[in-house]
Amino acid sequence: QVQLVESGGGLVQPGDSLRLSCVLSGRTLIGYVMGWFRRAPGKEREFIAAIGRLGISTDYTDSVKGRFTISRDNAKNTVYLQMNRLKPEDTAVYYCAAGASTVEDRLPSTYNSWGQGTRVTVSS
Repeated sequence: QVQLVESGGGLVQPGDSLRLSCVLSGRTLIGYVMGWFRRAPGKEREFIAAIGRLGISTDYTDSVKGRFTISRDNAKNTVYLQMNRLKPEDTAVYYCAAGASTVEDRLPSTYNSWGQGTRVTVSS
C-alpha cells in the first residue's frame, strides 16, 4: 500500500520561495507518475504539475509555468515542488499524488494515492 507524506509548507511573503517534499513509502517511487495538486479555500482541487517515472516528462498548469518546478529523486523515494516568486493566489493546501498513467492526466480521479496535504500561505 502506497503512503505519501508531504512537508515543507508554511507562511511566506509574496515573492518568496518554498520547496515542498513528498516521500512515498510502501512501494518504489520509480513505478509511479507523480503529481502535485492544490486546493485553495472555497475552490476545487486543482492540478499543478506532474512528472514521469524517470523524471524526463513534466507538465504544468499555466498559472505556475516558469515559477514552479517539479522534480524527483527515485533513490530517495521523494518528489519535490520548488515554488518561486510566490503570489497570494498560490495560498492553498498542496497535495502530492501517485498513480496516474501519464503526466498529461490532470484529473484528480486519475490518481489513486494521496498525501494528507501541506498548507502554504502567501501573505504580507
